[in-house]
Amino acid sequence: MVFQKPNPFPTMSIYDNVVAGLKLTGVRANRDTKDDLVEECLVKSGLWNEVRDRLGQPGGALSGGQQQRLCIARSLAVRPRVLLMDEPCSALDPIATRRIEELMRELKQQYTIAVVTHNLQQAMRVADKTAFMYVDTTRGGRTGYLVEYDDTKTLFENPAQEYTRQYIRGEFS
Repeated sequence: MVFQKPNPFPTMSIYDNVVAGLKLTGVRANRDTKDDLVEECLVKSGLWNEVRDRLGQPGGALSGGQQQRLCIARSLAVRPRVLLMDEPCSALDPIATRRIEELMRELKQQYTIAVVTHNLQQAMRVADKTAFMYVDTTRGGRTGYLVEYDDTKTLFENPAQEYTRQYIRGEFS
């Protein structure tokens, strides 16, 4: 899982942040295997060229966008089948956001990625499929339900549900 706000372990080195998931999941690996895994995951997260000469430095010393890519590398190190990203760009500037979105497009070739976002433009840029979900709080509860699910292009250009159409057009009340 990749959270809204980058959350590397601040006092751990960049290297140790990447391999932290191995310890948490009980995977044992020798130093050579860890070294290869760190390089592989940092390459996949687009961070290797920026940090390869300073793997011993704290992960918390990186910029916000670099920290988020470090968290992505940490997630990849445990070899997930699904990567859940909860508003992964909400705390980032536009340049870092663009890099994370490029990374998502690259990674979706190898992983199933579920992205939670309130940013409609981001969903249009990165998603193959989109689900529009709604939580109804008008009846005293918090009942959530799926309004519509379709190919992203279809959902945004020709939604089947009026509620979806209103939300996309900004007419949502």
